[in-house]
Amino acid sequence: MWSGPRNISTALMRSWGARQDTVVCDEPLYAYYLLQTGITHHPGWQEVVEVHEGQLPEVLAWLTGPTPAGKSIFYQKHMAHHLLPGMPVEWTDQLTNLLLIRDPREMLLSLTKVFESPSLEETGLPQQLLLFQRELDRTGHPPVVIDSRDLLQNPEAMLRQVCERVGVPFDPAMLSWRPGPHDTDGVWAKHWYDNVWKSTGFDTHRPREGDLPAEMQDLLKQCQEIYDQLAAAKLTCPTAGC
Repeated sequence: MWSGPRNISTALMRSWGARQDTVVCDEPLYAYYLLQTGITHHPGWQEVVEVHEGQLPEVLAWLTGPTPAGKSIFYQKHMAHHLLPGMPVEWTDQLTNLLLIRDPREMLLSLTKVFESPSLEETGLPQQLLLFQRELDRTGHPPVVIDSRDLLQNPEAMLRQVCERVGVPFDPAMLSWRPGPHDTDGVWAKHWYDNVWKSTGFDTHRPREGDLPAEMQDLLKQCQEIYDQLAAAKLTCPTAGC
């Protein structure tokens, strides 16, 4: 699952982690991303690079190797912006790739609360488009694209569609999980996961109010253009709840 920042990617990881047949991993490329970019303003960055594997060959071997813990499904929560320029992407051909998108205005309003002047690359949208086109070229079919708003408006209907598209049975356990930290959380969880730790299921969608400043309008336009391309192929909610 390739997501941009400030989305419901951790809640979706919780959902899949509630399945007995699934093992999940949390942003396995994060340490590599921090080491390669030299970014030090992320909360807890030093602990991330000390605790998590930052050597790309080792990480990719694990991600494309046997499913851990004897499970049948290996759910990988990825941040799309962790795919850096020049980084190999051929290894993703061994995965079933899905994209999690969010309305750009809402995403940027949330992201700018954390990073003052994010770049287009930091939204993950260019990387998601790259993966989308690669999957389309390779298979002749677009990857599964999920809009977080649709998922929050009707979790069961959307998750049933996702499961059908990736060829696994839907499990009602995906609709709830135990609160608090989970062993599969990255060490950065204490800085970012307060709301997820309090949750026991998907929250309701609440539109984010506010306007972006004038200097962000060009970035919003770029994000919107990519989002619209991806959203044209998104799953549509099949029930009136959406």
